[in-house]
Amino acid sequence: MKRLILTSALVLVSSISYADGRYWVVGNSATGKCDIVTSNPVIGGANGGGYSFGDGPYKSRDDAKLARSTINTCPPPDPKEDSAHK
Repeated sequence: MKRLILTSALVLVSSISYADGRYWVVGNSATGKCDIVTSNPVIGGANGGGYSFGDGPYKSRDDAKLARSTINTCPPPDPKEDSAHK
């Protein structure tokens, strides 16, 4: 029983730390743009979550930007908005 509890705790800790420092590309239904977020997005759901799709996680913001540029449904990002996140 102790092994099961220890294993469960290790899985929980590793999954929480796995999301730290990660980036996702999401389709924002409200704006029609693709955003880069730092938390695992909720897609659809009862409240809609505001996101139509999600892709990731990526290890860096630059990786997420590169991925966003290859997603056909994402319009080109506004350079002003991208420079504000640096």
